[in-house]
This record gives sequence, C-alpha cells and structure tokens, in this order.
Amino acid sequence: MQALAQAVRHATALELSGARAAAEEAWRAILASDRESPWARYALSHLLISRGADREGWALYESRLDIPDLKIGRLPPVYPMWRGEPVKSLVVLGEQGLGDQIMFARWVPALAQRGISVTLLVDPALVRLFGSMPAKVVAAAGPVSLGDPDAWCLIGSLPNLVGPVMATPYLPDGEGGGGVGVMPVGSPNRPNGVDRSLPPDLAAELRRIGRDLSPEATGARDFEDTAEIIRNLDVVISVDTSVAHLAGAMGKPTILLLPHRACWRWGAEGERSRWYSSMRIVRQPAPGDWASVVDQGIALIRTMTAAPAAPAAPLSISAPPLPLPPGKPAALVAPHAMPLLGS
Repeated sequence: MQALAQAVRHATALELSGARAAAEEAWRAILASDRESPWARYALSHLLISRGADREGWALYESRLDIPDLKIGRLPPVYPMWRGEPVKSLVVLGEQGLGDQIMFARWVPALAQRGISVTLLVDPALVRLFGSMPAKVVAAAGPVSLGDPDAWCLIGSLPNLVGPVMATPYLPDGEGGGGVGVMPVGSPNRPNGVDRSLPPDLAAELRRIGRDLSPEATGARDFEDTAEIIRNLDVVISVDTSVAHLAGAMGKPTILLLPHRACWRWGAEGERSRWYSSMRIVRQPAPGDWASVVDQGIALIRTMTAAPAAPAAPLSISAPPLPLPPGKPAALVAPHAMPLLGS
C-alpha cells in the first residue's frame, strides 16, 4: 500500500511538472499492478483525451463513477444504464459543473438523429438555454418524475457512447451588433477557480474594454439571459469558465485565457480548441504570467472586431414541458450546491 501511494505521488508530480509523457507511463505502471484503481484510470483518461487519444481516453473516463469524492449522480437502479445499444427513449443526466454540461450537450442532437427520444436532466440554470435542443429539458432539482424511459446515461458518457468530438456550434447565436463581452474571473468554489482567474488589476483592465458578463454585473437569471447578451456582441474574452463554453457553443468568436497548467480538456499546447471552432486560446508562457496573456488577448480582440465571424445558423426545435405520468418511481436528484453562473 505504501509503495502504491508513493507511485501515485510520483505520477501526480510528473503531471504537475508538465512531463506528460512520463506521467502517462507512470499511471500505466500503476494500473499494471492495480488494474481497477479508479483514480489512476481517471488521471490517465485526462492525459489521453488531452492529446486526442479518444477511444481509450473516454473509456477510462468512465472510472469517474467509481470515485465517491467526485459526487457523480445516478438514477435509481430500476432505470437501466445505457451502454450504447438501440433504445427508443433515453434520460441524459447532467453532471459536474455548468461548463461540463454545456460542453457535453453537443451530443444530444446526434442522439435525436438516431431517432431516440431524449429527456435532458440538467442544472436549473441551463434549462431555458437548452430549449433549442431536440430534447425534453428538465431541471435536476428535487424529486423528478421521468416516466418509463428505456435507459439513462450521464452526459459526460456521451463521447464514449456516441463520439467523436465535434467542434461545430450547437446553440443559437445572433448577428452581433458590436461590443465585447468579458469574463475575467471564475467561481472560487470550482476546482482551481482562483488559479484560472485574473488578478484584480488585470481583471479591472479587461472590464474596461468590454461588458462584464458575470451575472452579478448583468443581472442574468440564468444562462439564457447571458446568451441573449452574447448574441448581441461581436466577441467574448474569458478565462476558463462556463461563459467561455457558452460563447464557444454558440459559435461566437471567443478568446480563452488559460493559466500555464490548464484543464485537461484544452490540451497542452496550441491556439485552437478541438471543442469550439470559433475559439482562440491564449496560454500563459510561464506560471503566473497573466499580463502577457491579457495583452495578447486584447490584440486579438482588435483583429476579431475588425472582421467578425459569420453567425451560426440557430437550431429551431423547442422543448415542451415534461409531463409527469405515472410509471416508474420518481428519480430523486441528490441535493447539492449548484455552482455559480460564472463557474
């Protein structure tokens, strides 16, 4: 047990130092001796997905269900979990942060194209935003009656079950109208929220060039309110928050400002995102160097506002309210602290 703990510390240290190839080898070595270690499988999945090794990476990402600390929700056992087999109806359960739910929602239209009737169970702040999705959108809050679906799955399992990653916009945008939206800080309650936020002086500098998109500044009640503001802008510049995911999903020209050690989903290098075709990434050249990142981001804004990208065609499918028929028992959504709209 002591040797295993030491091996985990070593693999983690390699990953934190940026030695990604060596860290991948170290996590594989741990799995060779403890094949079912959920943390090792989960850590390895991040490294693999970040370099585009999707088939193995997304399969290993399923290990998150076996890590209690992640607090991944489930439906009661009476509902079978979907493994990719043909079904007529499916409940897709949101998980993790608001940005995760926006990011993974790109696969919902693909389910509808297969003829699957989808019920999308997500954070209440996302219900109106996802109204354009080909699904019944339901707030995951309190007891919810789901009727009699054939199966259910987590929204983060869709890449493994449906795949591949698609970078095209999937939420409605508008024609713009001029102006810049800024999001210089994320929620301190989210993992690494402080590390991925600008320091106060640079956050203030960014706010001077555009409209602050935080709900505290706009009065937005939910993400649809924020999306309506973004539709009337030319470009969004943001640190790693759910607002960046929102703007990218809409196809809005977006500049993403990242710390030196960024989240796995953004990869380790490059200025393009595999998730959002309209996004440009600006990375810290060294830990803590936000000043050069902000300078480069502002320079990109000048370029983008001079020649804004064409808007994406909006989806047009509305989501009717979910009826509450008798049938299987209500799915009790475990109460948890909802993240801030800007997380």
